[in-house]
Amino acid sequence: MDLVDVLPHVNATLNALATLLLVVGFVFIKQGKVAAHKWTMLSCFGVSVVFLVCYLVYHALMQGHSKTFPSYPPNWIRYGYYAMLLSHVVLAAAVPVLAVITIYLGLKDRREAHRKIAVWTFPIWLYVSVTGVLVYLFLYQFFPAETAA
Repeated sequence: MDLVDVLPHVNATLNALATLLLVVGFVFIKQGKVAAHKWTMLSCFGVSVVFLVCYLVYHALMQGHSKTFPSYPPNWIRYGYYAMLLSHVVLAAAVPVLAVITIYLGLKDRREAHRKIAVWTFPIWLYVSVTGVLVYLFLYQFFPAETAA
């Protein structure tokens, strides 16, 4: 198994870890545990940066030949997958910008501004992390490519 074969599994694991950290960070801030929230969210951002590097390496190694969704599932599943993928890709482009702004405001202790953007950043980032795992599951677990017999 080479790097190209391993990276999709690594990326899904990193997305799942980011999801967990986002939820834990949310719980911490709701409990008033500001320091724990801060370090959890910074860890989540770090995990997301590692994911992005792995994702870019994977696509560079694939040289534009990314895995495609197979044609054998029923159309309603295929359309659902493509709708999820489209929303995932569009929102994923916003996450780095939103996350950096939200983290910056938090680190500068501009709490009101931090809260105002975090109400947008958190659900978008969480959605992107969860759908990243779902995309992996659809491509590699639920509907793997057909192999020749």
